[in-house]
Amino acid sequence: MSSFPNVTVDAKANIYFDGKVVSHTVRFQDGSKKTLGLIYPGKFHFGTAAPERMEIIAGSCVVVLDGSADTLVLEAGSFFDVAGNSGFTITVADDICEYICSFLSA
Repeated sequence: MSSFPNVTVDAKANIYFDGKVVSHTVRFQDGSKKTLGLIYPGKFHFGTAAPERMEIIAGSCVVVLDGSADTLVLEAGSFFDVAGNSGFTITVADDICEYICSFLSA
């Protein structure tokens, strides 16, 4: 999806890892939310409270879900799901990885 009609965007950025991961929250009329962000090169671990879907919309990354030894290689147009109360490690080798994070129902 390249645009979201009829939403509210939080102007204040969510900044992680000294600015190497930056996102903005998008709020929908039905109360749901997503974050749109950039991940600069590096290796980062994120914890999740609620289940999430991470869609890669530009660039590429490598992901390892907590509790798994499997490595997911993701390119633009792909996604991965993360369980609630879990986490993942994401590595971006070069350039910038752009993503949409959707918060899923438990």
